Amino acid sequence: MLIKGDVGDSNFCNEVINRTLQEFGGIDILVNNAAEQHMQKSIEDITDEQLLRTFKTNIFSMFYLTRAALPHMKEGGAIINTGSVTAYKGNKDLLDYSSTKGAVAAFTRSLALSLADRKIRVNQVAPGPVWTPLIVSTLDENAVQNFGKETPLKRPGQPVELAEAYVYLASSDSSYITGQTIHINGGYIING
Repeated sequence: MLIKGDVGDSNFCNEVINRTLQEFGGIDILVNNAAEQHMQKSIEDITDEQLLRTFKTNIFSMFYLTRAALPHMKEGGAIINTGSVTAYKGNKDLLDYSSTKGAVAAFTRSLALSLADRKIRVNQVAPGPVWTPLIVSTLDENAVQNFGKETPLKRPGQPVELAEAYVYLASSDSSYITGQTIHINGGYIING
């Protein structure tokens, strides 16, 4: 079921959850996976509008969707957030995006603690450079040509290379994992 709208709008997020409940009768798994990024050479180039838009899409949406879904989730449920390697290594040209992804990491850890008594697990996947429509729509031609080549594996990832991590975190096979991050980033070593 596809529902078109703006996840940065809490009313739309409530609508998504309500329509999902009507269609499927419940919610066992919530995957928060929405993001936007806008390259800027300096913090001085980031407008108030860009800053607010990036935060609304990348982190506020997770609060909105989770808040709306939680009353309908039961013990054994799973919430999986999509972070980014930028939360851990930064990116000088994606200051606002990187900041939101740091917030996703903190949100994941804190929500996991908050929901542990309810036996709802919360984890995140933190991809490195992965080919998505976001890349070609936000990077210049040179950046697209060199995208992912700086990783130890010298290439970007493909979305399919992330899929099994989400399936694992959604399944009961990961029943003893909460508040954690799976890093799928082409070989960057992450501390934290």
